[in-house]
Amino acid sequence: MKFFIDTGNLAQIKEANDLGILDGVTTNPTLMAKEGIKGEEAIAQHYKAICEMVDGDISAEVLSTDFATIVEEGKKLAAIHPNIVVKVPMIKDGVKAIKWFTDNGIRTNCTLIFSAGQAILAAKAGASYVSPFIGRIDDSGWDGMELIGQLRHIFDVQNYKTEILAASIRNALHIIKAAELGADVCTCPLSSILGLLKHPLTDIGLAQFLEDAKKM
Repeated sequence: MKFFIDTGNLAQIKEANDLGILDGVTTNPTLMAKEGIKGEEAIAQHYKAICEMVDGDISAEVLSTDFATIVEEGKKLAAIHPNIVVKVPMIKDGVKAIKWFTDNGIRTNCTLIFSAGQAILAAKAGASYVSPFIGRIDDSGWDGMELIGQLRHIFDVQNYKTEILAASIRNALHIIKAAELGADVCTCPLSSILGLLKHPLTDIGLAQFLEDAKKM
């Protein structure tokens, strides 16, 4: 399973990349706003900086909701760097745009996926990735991980090449469950990635090793 970090913060991206396990980055308007990135030129430069830092796919989200404008915005984003994957919302015009991007050699990530039906449409249109939002499904009272397992089964049966990108990850356990269920990618905050490092027995064992080392 590939690891993406879900942020627009360059320091956090660098920290994750320095671990040696980072495969890509996902962003969205909310994450960009948190970093104070405003305006088309500033956003483009920020994406370029991320692409130069990380050797992997970088999802850059369109802000439009109609077909023609999604296509125009997506073309501009794709032109920033070869690693850019255009992030498109799961709406009718978004699916149409994904098909256009696919036919014109531009990779896409279909975001805001909450059902198998939505994921099937995105995969049929040729999306490079579909992003089911695990945490938000959990918030609604359902089990988001069930959708990951369902998509893995469907995509394998239908031989879809689209990758399942588990998004809206809230904790380290979400990452482990996504891996168990066959997600191709997990995108998560730095805190969730670092959470995988932690175990009390590791702390106890290290403390004992260090104490024993003093006796050598």
